[in-house]
Amino acid sequence: MTQLHFPTSFNLVFFGGTGDLVTRKLLPAMYQCHQYNQLVEHGRIYCLGLESFSRDEFLAFVESKAREFVPKDEWNDATWATFQARLAYDKLDATKPEEYAALKARLEQTPAEVNVFYLSTAPFLFSIICENLARQGLNDFNSRVVLEKPLGHDLASSNQLTAEVGKHFDDRQVYRIDHYLGKESVQNLMALRFGNPLFEPLWRREWISNVQITIAEEVGIGTRAGFYDGAGALRDMLQNHLVQLLCFVAMEPPHSLDSCAVRDQKLKVLQSLLPFTEADVHAKTVRGQYRTGVTGGKTVPGYLDEEGIPADSKTETFVAVRADIANWRWAGVPFYLFTGKRLPARFTEIVIHFRDVPHPIFPVSEGQAPQPAKLVIRLQPEEYIRLYLSVKTPGDNMELQQVYLDLDFASKFKARREEAYERLLLDAIRGNQALFVRQDELEEAWVWVEPILNTWAADPKGPLPYAAGTWGPSASADLLSRDGYGWHEDS
Repeated sequence: MTQLHFPTSFNLVFFGGTGDLVTRKLLPAMYQCHQYNQLVEHGRIYCLGLESFSRDEFLAFVESKAREFVPKDEWNDATWATFQARLAYDKLDATKPEEYAALKARLEQTPAEVNVFYLSTAPFLFSIICENLARQGLNDFNSRVVLEKPLGHDLASSNQLTAEVGKHFDDRQVYRIDHYLGKESVQNLMALRFGNPLFEPLWRREWISNVQITIAEEVGIGTRAGFYDGAGALRDMLQNHLVQLLCFVAMEPPHSLDSCAVRDQKLKVLQSLLPFTEADVHAKTVRGQYRTGVTGGKTVPGYLDEEGIPADSKTETFVAVRADIANWRWAGVPFYLFTGKRLPARFTEIVIHFRDVPHPIFPVSEGQAPQPAKLVIRLQPEEYIRLYLSVKTPGDNMELQQVYLDLDFASKFKARREEAYERLLLDAIRGNQALFVRQDELEEAWVWVEPILNTWAADPKGPLPYAAGTWGPSASADLLSRDGYGWHEDS
């Protein structure tokens, strides 16, 4: 958000440099940055991995991956040829301290104003890599380290990770990445709230009845069984992505777009979340696990039938939570957070439901309920903002129908929009931490989530089953209906 100085030179080092994230997301993102002239001439990208690739073998490997994940209309052979001149590959075993001397020598061949180390590895390697970088003096003031989630398994492991990384890198050098925060629509949420005086007087408990934040996925766990069964939907999606989106909706206006100012306000939201008692967990949360069902017209296996999943696994693939914020702006307004796999559709959206008019004067058709205004902010796959309002239907009767005012970013703005990882990688290089998670934010999120984890772990019932291709256990709808609300359904 904040416009900072872009260094005249940089070295971007990807640990796990032949892995799925680097080849599928990060290198294509850097190619796009290169293609649209967002990188300085003296910017180098080093990939480190365990494979014994020659340079030509490495370039052929990453090109085959990039062609798959860069949109076809944005691929250019000549541009790729100039981009690959920035790339280098070295074999490195991150667990062997003696191999880091070669990395230091490689970076000394291309001295740069900034060194950014992106740790796209298993989390247990984070502290090992940071320690070995420090031994080589690669943790100076101009060095930064980017950490991919998961950032801990619970509060204790998260704090331990923070302490171990903190021995070698100051928190101002640590960039905890959440790719959802790099999405254009999240930026527009900030602009909508703080760039338009229209909404600020209404953005509070007196005018908003409830907020729904949903991350729905059609896919199952794919090849991630080993990771997912130890994490589950609560850790994988809610503790970071959904909680961060909640913070952007609920935060107070920062005094500027400075990274500290923005994150200070997000922290206040996290500190204001009502903690869960054991009774609250039973009353305000729902966990589910998908069974065999039909998605996309095809029969798909249940979670327990997925390769690598234990037959008695109690890992949740669906979570619904009612969150409450104890401050003057939001007291009494429920925030409903939903996420799940094998649902009927893939989307991420925030829905702000406004209260009904205090004295309705228009007739309502039999069997129909009043439809208060609502604001829908869709983050993916489409990106749009829709304001739903009631208008009179044509004819003699004074009947109302809800329609929406639509801002579709793709049709309104013809300029190309950056992908999330493009923005976040550029921010890491330029030193802008506004869209990265600070240590105290991470800690508060774990403090809030941990009672749910502990209560579920002690509950022998396990998650509720739901058929793949449905919207999760029926108890999730009950979570809203008990409060007199229902799911938002787009029209």
